[in-house]
Amino acid sequence: MGRTYFVEEGVGQYLTELSTKVKPYVTGLLIGQCSLQRDYVIRAVRTPPKEQQQEENMGPPKLASLDEEWITTHASQVSRMLPGGLLVLGVFMIATPELAKDGQNALRKLIFSVEKSLTKRRLWKPAEEDVSDRATLQICSATKKVVCRTYDVQDPKSSAKPADWKYQSALTASWLALGCTVNVNIHIPLLATSPNHDLEKNTKNGLNRWSKQIEDSVFLINGQVKDDDTELLEGQKKLKGNTQSSTQFSDVKVLTQLCQGSSPRSTATVQVCSGSINLRGAVKCRAYIHNSKPKVKEAVQALKRDIINTLSDRCEILFEDLILNEGPQKKNVEREYHVLPQRLFVPVAGSSVMLSDYKFGDEAAGEIQERFVEMLDQPVQAEDIHIAEDIST
Repeated sequence: MGRTYFVEEGVGQYLTELSTKVKPYVTGLLIGQCSLQRDYVIRAVRTPPKEQQQEENMGPPKLASLDEEWITTHASQVSRMLPGGLLVLGVFMIATPELAKDGQNALRKLIFSVEKSLTKRRLWKPAEEDVSDRATLQICSATKKVVCRTYDVQDPKSSAKPADWKYQSALTASWLALGCTVNVNIHIPLLATSPNHDLEKNTKNGLNRWSKQIEDSVFLINGQVKDDDTELLEGQKKLKGNTQSSTQFSDVKVLTQLCQGSSPRSTATVQVCSGSINLRGAVKCRAYIHNSKPKVKEAVQALKRDIINTLSDRCEILFEDLILNEGPQKKNVEREYHVLPQRLFVPVAGSSVMLSDYKFGDEAAGEIQERFVEMLDQPVQAEDIHIAEDIST
């Protein structure tokens, strides 16, 4: 038995529209949620066109010219815009009939590249029950025939398995949302032996240690500690008969343990430091979970990953910004403050799920709107941009 993908109807309309504009092919990402029983696709997003592609299109169409690096970079950028519980769970291609026979090989190569690129950036460890199947969707632009297959991305020799692709209306209408605010105060020593340009590497190491603390934290859902294997909605009335956006929201408190390790004895290491990095502020985190009898464990895991991702993504964005604006050469400064980008949330049309992004203080709403169009192929109204946080340093 292959996997079944339940797909938001709007995704079908989006892919149909794209297929009328195809010349000779278009690629993109599938965004959604995996669970042990079933998978959900809530959005499809085409790969942004590259400026020089116009000239390249003059010759005969070839899938060999597929720009793998461009597509994987897009996947990395999009994954930053996904709250907890959502991930890039596949790639799609709409192609003319003459390219169809090479399509499956190209998609296979692509899904492994995308997954490798996304895994490299993650600070959390995958869980045993994580689903490692990812989807490839091929659509013929002439016949509109849809072929969905999955590959196990943990196995480089994995062969294609057939999968079902089923459209459903109001797929996320009654999904569950969890939210929390986490106060961050991370102190990262900079060793005297490590050169100045290792700031990014040191920050990542510090975040790695902090992410283990988050993994070991206790999560109170609406003020209660719940057993991992209980149903998230146990004891709550389920909302029925309302297909409008009826998200049930759970408020979560995160309790981090002061002392780590089970052993009462610990060994201290003395290291000579030349400085330190301090990350301080309050971050807003959010996760979404399907409404098909979700377990507490699934919901907490989605929120943990959002907490870890949101901080590591912002640090990554800050370093990219510093390199762009200041160049890699750093001055010797006694004390320097940098403001991490703030998190914002934007509603998705026809869904109760909100997508996320980050803005620096001087960024205008227009720049955020442009980014949503470029990255997610979604127009956004300025009044729909909800900035969730105060400024953090």
